Amino acid sequence: MALTKIQIGSFVEQYNQTCNISNLTPDEVSGINRDKVFFEPSRQVGGDTSKYKIVPPDCFACNLMHVGRDIVLPVALNTTNSNKVVSPAYTIFSITNETLILKEYFYILLNSDEKDRYFWFNTDSSVRDGMSWEDFCNLEIQVPSLPIQQKYVDVYKAMLANQKSYERGLEDLKLTCDAYIENLRREMPCEKIQDVIQLSDKRNNDYKVKDNKAVSIEKIFVDTHADLNGVDIGNYYVVEKGQFAYNTVTTRNGDKISIAYNVGNDCLVSPIYTVFDVKEEKIIPEYLMLWYKRSEFDRYSRFHSWGSAREMFTFEDMKNVEIPIPSISIQTSISNMHTVLMERRNINEKLKSQLKDICPILIKGSLEEARREEAHG
Repeated sequence: MALTKIQIGSFVEQYNQTCNISNLTPDEVSGINRDKVFFEPSRQVGGDTSKYKIVPPDCFACNLMHVGRDIVLPVALNTTNSNKVVSPAYTIFSITNETLILKEYFYILLNSDEKDRYFWFNTDSSVRDGMSWEDFCNLEIQVPSLPIQQKYVDVYKAMLANQKSYERGLEDLKLTCDAYIENLRREMPCEKIQDVIQLSDKRNNDYKVKDNKAVSIEKIFVDTHADLNGVDIGNYYVVEKGQFAYNTVTTRNGDKISIAYNVGNDCLVSPIYTVFDVKEEKIIPEYLMLWYKRSEFDRYSRFHSWGSAREMFTFEDMKNVEIPIPSISIQTSISNMHTVLMERRNINEKLKSQLKDICPILIKGSLEEARREEAHG
């Protein structure tokens, strides 16, 4: 038969092996996001990681307890050649019978909103609306013949190989950018930026600017979630194109400082922010933003923050920051290189998004082809 209905439990088997390492760092632990891929570093790591689980190559990891909460089955397939380590909350399993289903086809099948809703519909009535391993195994799926599965898996793997190849080139470019900046720091004397930055105190007195923004710890402007009902935005700061805005309060910010450079239209930020710009005869703002994006700057700003209940990194503290200031031509070259890196990162994210979007199309195509084979007997 071209189409077969099978229970998940007929081709999967749990894998339970702990890492037995008690002091793993976030960089050594993986999580799984809503896009069903592993990410590192993990957002949260316990004090004792010895019971964290190993995910061998070609094995799956999923969190059955979060299906109801997120209406998503967080699941990923380890396609690398090395083990991954995940939280004990995850269930690890492998495909034991690839005469029924290919592991890559099962992964593609899991990458659809339709399947997420299917798993969500079959969750239990607990507080978290989770799913037991037994319930997961009892669910039925419809699969085509192995030749049809392989055909559509090959399409997916070709697209995946293209994205991974692009990503490797992206990492090479990032290493080049980082090395260039690090060499500058080592080979040039650092100068305080006090003479190249200046405060901006432009208020929205005429109420012409309506676009209210906040600054995230990812160092970009984002739409604010603040309730502006009854708030006088005439007292808000205007951030013009080419200006910076940052939150002087660094407490509870994930050890990062919220600072962003405005490359778009004028926007507003609340009075809790500090707005400033640069004197471009000595430094270009894009070059300065490169230093603000470095983890070293986050650590510097946290270390030099002061206060009690709220620690602050004031504009006077900002002026004391020291960086190498090469010629404008060198600054421009480095900034252009970084701009290309950012553009290619965006392209890579689009490629990954296309990979996820193509999964339900591939599954639909494979099932329709199987039905056509059945119809023609």
